[in-house]
Amino acid sequence: MHRARSGGGSTVYRPPAAGAGAASRTAVRAAHARGGRYSGNVLRAGVAEAVGTFFLIYTGTATAAAGALGKSTAGTPPDSLAVALAFGLVLAALVGALGQVSGAHLNAAVTLGLAVTGKFPWRYVPAYLGFQLLGAVAGAGATWATFGNAARSRAHLGATVPAAGVSEVRAFIVEALITFLLVFVIMAVATDARVPAALAAPSIGFALVAAVLIGGGITGGAVNPDRALGPAIMSGTFTSLWLYLLAPIVGGIAAALLYSNVVAKAAAPTTDDGDPQTGESAGDRSLATAADIPR
Repeated sequence: MHRARSGGGSTVYRPPAAGAGAASRTAVRAAHARGGRYSGNVLRAGVAEAVGTFFLIYTGTATAAAGALGKSTAGTPPDSLAVALAFGLVLAALVGALGQVSGAHLNAAVTLGLAVTGKFPWRYVPAYLGFQLLGAVAGAGATWATFGNAARSRAHLGATVPAAGVSEVRAFIVEALITFLLVFVIMAVATDARVPAALAAPSIGFALVAAVLIGGGITGGAVNPDRALGPAIMSGTFTSLWLYLLAPIVGGIAAALLYSNVVAKAAAPTTDDGDPQTGESAGDRSLATAADIPR
């Protein structure tokens, strides 16, 4: 059935033209084919997100558990710096490995920030969030399997909780800020065509290292709802969990909106064929207004 919209906004029936039946059948088959490609691709991309999130959570929480349990490869057990480096280094590796497959979000705050700014299709969001959570839970389970029951009973599988004396309000602010940092960098290096693609993986990894170093002593430095939720589910540690779910999303969406709507529209000023004293520069990269430029 062909439908057309009348001038008043109601939907009215229009009889098909001669030969339109075959065209309709072709269109239906094409739509089914597109639907099949979508369902197949969302599954494959979702699996990539699950695998990536698994290794992100496994690497970070295993390093944290090793430190808490006094396990070491050589010398002293892993410390706070080691945990931050573990998260950042594995994220850089995973972005390089999976960026072309799923975008390597590996973080619900990243997925939602990209979707809100139109950089990611909303129809993929539920699947991405589900696969990310699945990977996070499995990653925490792998840490449990690696170190045994002590990892759950003593290290809580690296679950994040506010440090002693830290209020939930302060913890919320810290988690929002450090997630803002991560997502702001992701928006810059992953969505702005002016940034060389080779910078994406190391920049994102370094941003996560910085974020965990900032927040580690205050909140545990989750920077990711899945990083908090996976170990919480597997260890039964639900202290202040709500803030670890909400604060990263707030910070991530704020960062995505700021970069997309404000910062991305700027261009670095140049002095080529221009006057650095007035701000006049070549082409449309000048920061000076027409009124500022002397005639």
